Amino acid sequence: MSQPNSVAKPDTVPPTAAADERLTTEEGRKDFWRATLSCWLGTAMEYADFALYGLAAGIIFGDVFFPEASPSMALLSSFATWSVGFIARPIGALFFGWLGDRRGRKIVMVSTIILMGVSTTLIGLIPSYASIDLWAPACLVILRFTQGFGAGAELSGGTVMLGEYAPAQRRGLVSSIIALGSNSGTLVASLVWLAVVQMDQQSLQEWGWRIPFLCSSLIALVALWIRRHLRETPVFERQKQALQQQRSQVKSTPATTDNRGFWQRSRAFLVMVGLRIGENGPSYLAQGFIIGYVVKVLAVDKSVATTAVFIASLLGFLIIPLAGWLSDRFGRRITYRCFCLLLILYAFPAFMLLDSREPAVVIATIVTGMGLASLGIFGVQAAWGVELFGVTHRYTKMATAKELGSILSGGTAPLVAAALLSWTGHWWPIATYFAAMAAIGLMTTFVAPETRGRDLNDPDDAI
Repeated sequence: MSQPNSVAKPDTVPPTAAADERLTTEEGRKDFWRATLSCWLGTAMEYADFALYGLAAGIIFGDVFFPEASPSMALLSSFATWSVGFIARPIGALFFGWLGDRRGRKIVMVSTIILMGVSTTLIGLIPSYASIDLWAPACLVILRFTQGFGAGAELSGGTVMLGEYAPAQRRGLVSSIIALGSNSGTLVASLVWLAVVQMDQQSLQEWGWRIPFLCSSLIALVALWIRRHLRETPVFERQKQALQQQRSQVKSTPATTDNRGFWQRSRAFLVMVGLRIGENGPSYLAQGFIIGYVVKVLAVDKSVATTAVFIASLLGFLIIPLAGWLSDRFGRRITYRCFCLLLILYAFPAFMLLDSREPAVVIATIVTGMGLASLGIFGVQAAWGVELFGVTHRYTKMATAKELGSILSGGTAPLVAAALLSWTGHWWPIATYFAAMAAIGLMTTFVAPETRGRDLNDPDDAI
């Protein structure tokens, strides 16, 4: 198969030339930093939502929304509602991705931050099961769906925007800021929960758990205010001109051309799905299921798990940019491959160490898992995902592929793990499941192209 980059095109702009040129002006630098801060806050909002829910599902939601179930079934039910948000994400990715490719990145980023902010705030206002019976978990499911619908395009939108702004030689480092945003959201969530879990059990169950969800609205408001003043990326501005020319010739151009191009070129799409499974599944097991396992099954104090998430989030400010820099220095493939291999080696020893119930050992084990799965590998994936796709369908393809990979791994991982635990009563099937998803990511790196420094103005996918 011919490689799209092997033949020079006379009308092709040199790699990220438009982005580099804009960054030489004062106004361009302001646009870049505004976009960077906006993407950081938006991703922080998304991951604060999901980290809040993951911690709440593991620590308190079983008591609030499923009080009549056994501990294992309450954990299973809590993570079942968690998975609903992931079912909505591919739908949101497809809709908002299409909108972002046709109308621009800004309109999507404003819409998604509003949708996520409102949904998360309303979760904090749901009455308990004791007050409205089955309507309580029903409301939780509905709001998780709308939250996931918006989140399905938020992460990819920020990733595309930063990747299209960044200079080619530093794209891995700059794009990793998206992962820093996710890390910031996790840090905020763990900080708030670390304070909240100090309450007595009755106060925590009656109203304390609502505080983190209500406070997340502040991040959404700040991000929304900044995004009102965003400019489109130089790559999309160039693409917008091409779209306008297409629309002016719409009568002479078949309406199915764009859609046919989307579905026919699917290898890069499938590669992104595989890479996402290798990252997202282990990530949500490390920062979602393992938290619930430690608290509910091993009966370790709640503060131990939240302390571990807090420490991992602090270390993320070093791990994430280091991973992005390594991908700029040595390439996307080899860096990603190393993280996947380390995750495979981590899986079984991790659960052995957790069974010790020693606070220091448990904290170190959770921190290591999050450092590999939720921080390092994610920092590499950001730039690689942007570079895999051509500008024509970049947002739609990347967002949909990521969310499809997410629903096949991260969205269902805590639910599958909880079910395995309930059926077998042991951790070894969960460790096997953890290692299997990391292995999928590892194998995908052997069929994925090296894209470091690719021209993002290219209309074709990297494969």
